[in-house]
Amino acid sequence: MKLILVKLHQLNLKKNKLKFSVTVTLKKDVLDPQGKVVQNTLQNLGMDSLKSIRQGKYFEIEIDDKDKDQAKAEKKIDDICKKLLANLIIEDYRINKI
Repeated sequence: MKLILVKLHQLNLKKNKLKFSVTVTLKKDVLDPQGKVVQNTLQNLGMDSLKSIRQGKYFEIEIDDKDKDQAKAEKKIDDICKKLLANLIIEDYRINKI
């Protein structure tokens, strides 16, 4: 019986969570030296058909949201991106619900 209650509690915890992915990339006008190094290395390895490679960052963020209000959760993620994850001067970010 205790095991069943624990499993139910775990399922309820999962239901209260919203998960988002955030991709942060350099703005198109900003040079990407890391992407250029990767591109040159791959071309030296014989992959000549590459046009360009841009490097970025990927985050998965899970929010405990008892109200299940996706709009509020997305606003929280947007605030996180603006305050910490992205340098808005040189980077763009994209938020997706998983």
